Amino acid sequence: MKGKVWKFGDDIDTDIIIPGRYLVLRDEKDLACHLMEGIDPEFYKKVEKGDIIVGGKNFGCGSSREHAPIAIKGAGVSAVVAESFARIFYRNSINVGLPLFESKDISQHVSTGDEIEINAEKGILKNITTSKEYKITNLPEFMVEILNKGGLIPYLNEKMDETE
Repeated sequence: MKGKVWKFGDDIDTDIIIPGRYLVLRDEKDLACHLMEGIDPEFYKKVEKGDIIVGGKNFGCGSSREHAPIAIKGAGVSAVVAESFARIFYRNSINVGLPLFESKDISQHVSTGDEIEINAEKGILKNITTSKEYKITNLPEFMVEILNKGGLIPYLNEKMDETE
């Protein structure tokens, strides 16, 4: 994965990612139009397919809504890298097929606009802008399988087809 960084701070909660008033929306493209609206009402116009969100500690805290990772994925963001994630957000993201990676102190080493590349197999994030590399956590094999299938539902559907 390679893309432009959009950097956010610590404790970015699900209400910041997608405000509660939009929970009536179901389509990922409709949700994407309101992504990060509380911080930047024009964010959805700026973010491009393949871009990568970088956060600080506790990214995705707050309510357990799946709308937050769905909105991020719907905007074309290829991954989220943070120092830590709220656990329910982490699982919801994997379940909808949005890759997440943890990297210690990463928010101190990248800036909005930097270009980064993620090598999930090697566990390396390279900041192409600064030519520096940082370690990212490797995902467990079963989570990689879920992501490769596009999320939990496609993964389970395939597993069920295999047993029939």
